[in-house]
Amino acid sequence: MKIGMAVLRLVVGLLFFGHGMQKLTGWFGGGGIQGTAAGFEGMGLKPGRDNAVAAGVSEAGGGALLAAGLATPLAATMISGAMGSAVYHVHAPNGPWVTKGGWEYNAVLTAAVFALAAAGPGELSLDHALGIETSGAGVALAALGAGLLGSAGVAARARALA
Repeated sequence: MKIGMAVLRLVVGLLFFGHGMQKLTGWFGGGGIQGTAAGFEGMGLKPGRDNAVAAGVSEAGGGALLAAGLATPLAATMISGAMGSAVYHVHAPNGPWVTKGGWEYNAVLTAAVFALAAAGPGELSLDHALGIETSGAGVALAALGAGLLGSAGVAARARALA
């Protein structure tokens, strides 16, 4: 189990870190703040720059925390919020299947971070090494709820500014 949790955290966390850095810096073929902001403005996420920074920080920061196994519930909250916003603003109208631009991949990632928050990051984590590991169904539900609440706040702000 030690290695399984570490591999799951590392793969999901590092890919989220990269995904966020695409938005923030343009690394890995991303649009950077300018390109992401323009794309967000086009989707009605105004102001685009603020939303681009928030999404990039949530993804890169949440991914880095998850990969390290540090503040795992916070990492799950950040990633769940970003995925909730992606589903709501981009993927929901397309149905579930990713082949049609749907939300299935976002749901898988949200389920993975939910499971990590519920099970805990494992022994090969900074949370465990520092003695601050928390986990359980309540922790996972709180992280998911907080992430989705943040996502709803982003949507409400975008509607108010539209």
